Amino acid sequence: MTTSPIPLPDRGSDTPTGSLPIVTGPVTSSPPAGARFPWVGLIALSAAVFLSVTSEMIPTGLLPDMSASLGVTESQVGFLVSAFAFTVVLTSAPLTALTVRIPRKTLIMSVLVLLAVANVLTALAPTYPLVLSTRVLGGIGHGLFWSMVGAYAAHLVPKELIGRAVSITLAGGTLAFVLGVPLGTAAGHAVGWRLSFVGIAVLLLVGAVVVYKFLPPVERELDAHANDTAADARASGSSAASGRAGTRRPVDPTVFSVALVCITVAIVMIGHYSFYTYIAPYLTDVIGVPEAQISLALFGFGITGALGLVLAGTVFAKRTTRGLLICIGLSIVFVTALALVAGWFWAALIVFLVWGVAYGAIAPLMQTRMLHSASARIRDTASAFYTTAFNVGIGGGAFVGGLLLDGVGIESLPYFYVVLLVIGGVLVVVARRYELAVRRRSGVAPTR
Repeated sequence: MTTSPIPLPDRGSDTPTGSLPIVTGPVTSSPPAGARFPWVGLIALSAAVFLSVTSEMIPTGLLPDMSASLGVTESQVGFLVSAFAFTVVLTSAPLTALTVRIPRKTLIMSVLVLLAVANVLTALAPTYPLVLSTRVLGGIGHGLFWSMVGAYAAHLVPKELIGRAVSITLAGGTLAFVLGVPLGTAAGHAVGWRLSFVGIAVLLLVGAVVVYKFLPPVERELDAHANDTAADARASGSSAASGRAGTRRPVDPTVFSVALVCITVAIVMIGHYSFYTYIAPYLTDVIGVPEAQISLALFGFGITGALGLVLAGTVFAKRTTRGLLICIGLSIVFVTALALVAGWFWAALIVFLVWGVAYGAIAPLMQTRMLHSASARIRDTASAFYTTAFNVGIGGGAFVGGLLLDGVGIESLPYFYVVLLVIGGVLVVVARRYELAVRRRSGVAPTR
């Protein structure tokens, strides 16, 4: 089976109406409102997300095993997550700019192969410094992947369906917590953590084949800018060449809204990963979950997270800001409760699972909010900076959590998370009010 490019539609309010000039290579922006919903393509993209997130987060489940095998502390193994994420922070935006001329589909397949190679090298690395180096290599591919995936999903559907498309795509990330990390953890306990990484590498290669067969190609951001420039030149009665030689395009008015969303994402994710990176020792040492049952507890958290994802794609699909505030508020309640009832095994376990519902909705709602805030012209670039912000959160959270673990104790982690959730909720309100003010001035109808 081969896929065909998504046809370039009329750009509605983003550009003047009428036909657009022909460009080389695959094209897209968003398909017409009546186009068939691209289920197969989005599921293929979701499968790639599943594999990427599993590759990123597997050390959290195998933390005690890797610590004992490599002869380092658990906080040092947690730093592998930080190194992976900080690599994403440093490389995603520059690499996105450097690869702007490469077709997006080809780049996604290449990144999945790179992640497979990195996982094999992790499995073969005999020492902690070498394992750290291989995780840095994986972080390079992961950052490039996530700079594309959100905008890719948005390009496949009309703007009013972005929330649903993002939820389907990010379902792969939720499934990684439901199946990927728990199964990888169980496999690591059974046959060794190194073979677990090898298994993930094999699946990544399979994922590259799935993307090749089923994911429709979309246009590069470079082509989108060329089309916008030509359309603007035509609207002003000048040629495309004179349009390129004329005045520079003004700064996109949605940049500041996107920046506020990215800052919020970084703060909330620092809080989350300061706690979740060390969830395995918290479950065993504080709540009392037997080490052999950690994978089952993580599986349960992933299942409840999937329920949150469903809520994000249905109940809150057209009310993203309200849904985000509700889920942040519920996370504050549940994480606080988890800290307070940690001494009661069943109560703590129930609260841990219910917390998964609230958190499962936060990530897709934040990405949908970003894509709604960004104009179509800067979606790819905005996605790159969103990826950077998210991984600032992952890396910063794992690093700060490790410092708190060694300096204050593991019981401090949920309280730190709650403080940052409160700050994040305040920033969501600030960002929303700013966006409403900008849209009122420009006469554009606000998104919810």
